[in-house]
Parts: sequence; structure tokens; C-alpha cells
Amino acid sequence: MPRLSEVIAALENLWPAERAESWDAVGTVVGDPDQEVSRVLFAVDPVQEIVDEAVKLDADLLVTHHPLYLRGTTTVAASTFKGRVVHTLIKKDIALHVAHTNADTADPGVSDALAGALDLRVVGPLVPDPTDLSGRRGLGRICELDHPLTVRELALKAAERLPATAQGIRVAGDSEATVRTIAVSGGSGDSLFDQVRAAGVDAFLTADLRHHPVSEARAHSPLALLDAAHWATEWPWCELAATQLDEISDRNGWGLRVHVSDTVTDPWTAHAASNPPTRTTGAPN
Repeated sequence: MPRLSEVIAALENLWPAERAESWDAVGTVVGDPDQEVSRVLFAVDPVQEIVDEAVKLDADLLVTHHPLYLRGTTTVAASTFKGRVVHTLIKKDIALHVAHTNADTADPGVSDALAGALDLRVVGPLVPDPTDLSGRRGLGRICELDHPLTVRELALKAAERLPATAQGIRVAGDSEATVRTIAVSGGSGDSLFDQVRAAGVDAFLTADLRHHPVSEARAHSPLALLDAAHWATEWPWCELAATQLDEISDRNGWGLRVHVSDTVTDPWTAHAASNPPTRTTGAPN
């Protein structure tokens, strides 16, 4: 069995820490470099529910996309929910490693996995990494559809292919408009509207879209917007990352058992649909 330091070296080769954004907190959070690793669990969020799953699985390493301490901390007391995560991991000899924005821009990365889940053909990055001479790394992806779909059909396909969440898929724009090209970005994407418009695509699929940026984007162009749950747009990366580690394990003869958590950690748990809107002569009371 490999030691944790060997597995982490392989993960760092896939997602180098130096490619993370300056504000990000990636890398190994908990773990003894000399401990042996035989079972690995991939998940989006390092929350207690996922840690408990890792314990039940008898995993030695948990790899998550989201950081545990993005803004730092002054305590890991078990009386705090993040401190309890740390205590559980250490008591059970489970290491925690995070790949966040360094996995977003990787080749392949988070948005490649999102595109793959929808059978989209990746053309290139939406925001290219200027340090990548091959032109393949970067944030988001510009994609083509094998066959044109309406916005409505594309939204239904996204709802079917992405993990089910309370939110589902929200749409802004003409539901009957034709989509041949689309930009995708796993996670929060409303800071990328300028780049999406510059790409000249028909639609943009991302998460965490807010009222004012969407309203302004719709005023700028007929670009259709598809808003999925943040967790759902990033979960496909877990499967991609697990496959990558499986291949590394096979090449090195490590015999790792690699798993992907299908526990839904999206924080939204229910959705109540509104009644069809009716015309009124003034604002609602």
C-alpha cells in the first residue's frame, strides 16, 4: 500500500497547489504523511455527514472539492462543527485533502466533468490560463452540442443528467430558442458574463446566479442562462477525479479502492413551486 505522501504527490501532480487562486485554501488539511492509504473517498463538501461516511467506509483519505477552512480559524474545538470534523478525522486516522480552484482550471477539470455529464463537446476554456501554452487549461469551458436543442430541452437534459437537487434547473431567456453552443462553469459563475458574451455562445450553464447580474446579462444580449445547484455542477468532478486516481493506482500497482460519495450535501432541501403568475394592475400588496 502507498503512503499518504505518495498519494498526495500524485494528487498534487493532477492539481498543483500553485494553480489555485491566491484567496483559496487547498492541499492537505489533516493527515500523517507516513500513514498507509488503501481506500479513498471523493466528495464535494467536507461536512460531518461526509466524514461519517468516510468512517463507515473505513477510508484512509477523504478528498473534497470545497475547502474546510477557506477563511482560516482560531480554533478546532470539537464544540464547533468544523472542529468536530477535524477531531473525527484525526481520531479515525483519516486524512483530508482539498482540490478547489486548482481543480477548476485543470485539464481535465471541474467544467470538463460538467460538460461530459451533458454529452457536450469541449472546444476550449472559457477563460484560458495564460501560463498554459497548450491552451487547454483555464476556467469554464466553451462547448458544442452534437445536435441543436431548444433551451427548454437543454434544461430538461441538465435536470436529468445532473444529480437531483431541490432547486433543479432555473432558466432565464426564451425557452424555445435554439442552442448550438454553450459555455459551462461548475460552481458560481455570474462573474463570467463578460467572457461568456465575448465567446458568442447561445447559452451559459452554471450555478448561484443572482438577480441583478442575471437581469443585466439579459439586457445585454439574448444569451440563455441555465442555473443549477452549486453542488450538482461540481459533483461530476468527483467521478472524474476518482477515475484519474484509479488509473494512477493501477499504473503504480497500489491497489487503491476509490469511491465517490453520492450523498447530497446541497444545503437546499425542498422546493415549493409558485402558482402561474397572473397579470395585475399594480405591485402585489
